[in-house]
Amino acid sequence: MSRILRATVFAGALTLAISGCGGVGGGSDAGGGGTATKGALSTMGFGFSDEIATTRVEAFKRDHPDVELKVTEGAFDEQQFLSAVASGNPPDLVYLDRKLIGTYAKRGAIQPLTQCVDKQDIDLGQYRPAAREQVTLDGTVYGIPEFSTVRVVYLNEGLLKKAGLTADQVNLADWAALPALNAKLASVSGGRLDRIGIDPKIPEFLPMWAKANGVDMLSADGRTAKLDDPKVIEALTTGVNLIKQQGGWGAFKSFRDAFDFFGAQNPLSKNQIVAWPMEEWFLNQAAKNSPTAELVVKPFVDRQGKPLTQSAGQAWVITKGAKNPDAACAFVKKMTATDTWLAAAKARVDARKAAGQPFTGVYTANAEADKKIFDELYQPTGNKRFDDAVATIRSVQDAAFALPASPAGAEFDKAYYDAVNRVLAGQEQPAQALQRAQREATAALDKAAK
Repeated sequence: MSRILRATVFAGALTLAISGCGGVGGGSDAGGGGTATKGALSTMGFGFSDEIATTRVEAFKRDHPDVELKVTEGAFDEQQFLSAVASGNPPDLVYLDRKLIGTYAKRGAIQPLTQCVDKQDIDLGQYRPAAREQVTLDGTVYGIPEFSTVRVVYLNEGLLKKAGLTADQVNLADWAALPALNAKLASVSGGRLDRIGIDPKIPEFLPMWAKANGVDMLSADGRTAKLDDPKVIEALTTGVNLIKQQGGWGAFKSFRDAFDFFGAQNPLSKNQIVAWPMEEWFLNQAAKNSPTAELVVKPFVDRQGKPLTQSAGQAWVITKGAKNPDAACAFVKKMTATDTWLAAAKARVDARKAAGQPFTGVYTANAEADKKIFDELYQPTGNKRFDDAVATIRSVQDAAFALPASPAGAEFDKAYYDAVNRVLAGQEQPAQALQRAQREATAALDKAAK
């Protein structure tokens, strides 16, 4: 069962379970008490994956020795989360995708953070606008954003040279020319795909392709779907046609699913792909695992050639029924504070230096922290490819948009993901699929508004 579907399945039970607690607007607000930060504090959806995580958690423990922190490691599990809330025994804190916050806020599964922000004196102005807006529903903040993930275009210049092309000739603004470019770059023989030319990354990146075509798939207030807009249909058609050129969805997906983006045998080093939009974190992996790769990073662009990127990332939320909201509030402040990020980035710099690997930055939702990281810690690697890539990533941060917080964000996601997958599977045409998705999303949004 998909993560989006799990959220939908548990909606009814969750709403009934929390209705007696007041739900959203019931007067409860995280971090509003007057007790000291002590006692047990539990989390979900977080883990000690690297020095960025461990350094920040240790900083919290030093500042709050009387808090017994229990981190249940592992990815966020919606079914487990919603079941815990419905049973009245949720973790205090949850680390989850920002795009889900509007849905859980509307259902009353998480608490507003107004008093938490005031009590801990959290400066919301330090967070990037796209991230801040995504954790805010109807003017109320429900989450504190952590990392800021943006999307750029990666190019394998070695393969471009073999095709007689330069990086400048890869123009994603010219949609009419994309099929011819794709045909030059991809390697398909007898229906077998040996190298991806252009990966449009759909359904995940459909909102960015639609934005490039001049339309938002969801209104700024998160309450009106625009999935059947002709410009969204054109964006989907463009992406689907690129995949059809490369053996169709079955062959394309099977080939791509075997990629290991986190190791030395990544698709860049193995020459399995030429051009693809992807999150900025891959630069960190490439610098670590493929330092000699002929990599070029460019901004994704709209159809006028203007840089464009979509922002995404995780956030911390405090659950309805949290037993220690004061400690939870102190935790989210410490984890996202400028000085904490700086200490974590310093730990990353030291780790990379010890391993003889370049440091390509840490990109957070805290703009002040990022400025300090790059002003005080970052040094050019000496590899022009990676140094130029860092400059590109930094330059697009301010051009980022994000899907707005929505009271039916999970259902909206499910509607357009399902539509794209039906088209890729050959079950429906883009217009038909998106018209159906529009009806489904509108029904969910209308229900959430009642």
